Amino acid sequence: MSSQKTIRVAELFAGVGGFRLGLEGYHNPNEPQMELPAAGPYETVWANQWEPPGTEAKQFAARCYRARFGEDAVVNEDIHVVLDKFEHGEIEIPDVDMVVGGFPCQDYSVAKPLSQAGGIEGKKGVLWWDIYRFLQHKRPRYVLLENVDRLLKSPASQRGRDFAIILSCFNDLGYSVEWRVVNSAEYGFPQRRKRTYILARFVGEEWDLGQQIARGLMARAFPIEEPNSSVISYVEIPDDPYIATRDFNKGGKLSPFMDAGVMQDGRAASCKIVEAYEGPRRTLGDVLVPDAEVPEEFYIELDKLSQWEYLKGAKREKRVNKKTGFEYMYSEGSMAFPDALDRPSRTILTGEGGRGASRFKHVIKTADGRYRRLVPDELDQLQGFPRGWTNTGMTDGHRAFCMGNALVVGIPHAIGQVLAELDGA
Repeated sequence: MSSQKTIRVAELFAGVGGFRLGLEGYHNPNEPQMELPAAGPYETVWANQWEPPGTEAKQFAARCYRARFGEDAVVNEDIHVVLDKFEHGEIEIPDVDMVVGGFPCQDYSVAKPLSQAGGIEGKKGVLWWDIYRFLQHKRPRYVLLENVDRLLKSPASQRGRDFAIILSCFNDLGYSVEWRVVNSAEYGFPQRRKRTYILARFVGEEWDLGQQIARGLMARAFPIEEPNSSVISYVEIPDDPYIATRDFNKGGKLSPFMDAGVMQDGRAASCKIVEAYEGPRRTLGDVLVPDAEVPEEFYIELDKLSQWEYLKGAKREKRVNKKTGFEYMYSEGSMAFPDALDRPSRTILTGEGGRGASRFKHVIKTADGRYRRLVPDELDQLQGFPRGWTNTGMTDGHRAFCMGNALVVGIPHAIGQVLAELDGA
């Protein structure tokens, strides 16, 4: 592996560095307890992280990134502004082999066709279009992106349109694409977290689309049972994102994009999959710190326990809309309380921090019968970060926010391993 040429990476929407950790690992002689292996010869040479509205108080993720990777490791400015400066010749952005990032799910529609706009205009999903701008300028060999699983189905009024727009953009630039919805718990990680991973690359071969789903790079990183050809569906991707905006799957009740798929030369294949993982499996209990290390503030006071139980429990009750006075019946199912320690945890959300009772925060029961929230060091580890990664002067709430926005580090690590093997072949 050491003889391979370095794969230079740009990390967009970097957060606290999940993609970077997964690909290049972490080695700091002053922090040996945080050591993580590299997936291959990756080197992150440029990164961007900015939290709107841009106030200094909101830039805690960028400060964490700098604390771990160096003061000059990340550009802490709105990516749209950064690209404007680059296009005006005011700053330099290095050429890279790979672009990675986890970008927010928005509305990706466009108001004008490429032929009229001289480039896409009238954009709504601003952050996707900045990724597209970056790719137009740098043309990296590889692109690895992460998003929520509903990306494949949005918007509700035109199922699959947003993803078709993204595929149309990749096709316009000449990329072939594989995607997979990966539930991290199904591959041995201690958290149930379903996210869409999109890998685009330039390839010098023509794909058999059906075979590529079962035997491509994503399937090598995350094995699946080979799907029967009868369950694979095919769809044409419009050449222009504007056409996808206007026409794709109009009137369709279901998205044509399922948990696994590939696209080449404007034709996509997709199907549902069954995971085929036989390795070790970790649980929530595996990441817990010793009770003696848990600050008292994370324990739930006895007189507050009933409030937590109510929020976690099943409900069917009349409620009134405070603005309109409209009365309606509200119902929801129960959630596990406390969370099971012998299974992977539920998905971490950004609101895990803070003392207040919540339906969605994790609560565990300790050996002495007390109930407590998860501490930030446990949230770090549920995402595959080293314990204490976000312990850089942040509050409990900010550390939880960072982990709720992060990815499971082992996912890009596994993809990066296979990609590095392919790159060095």
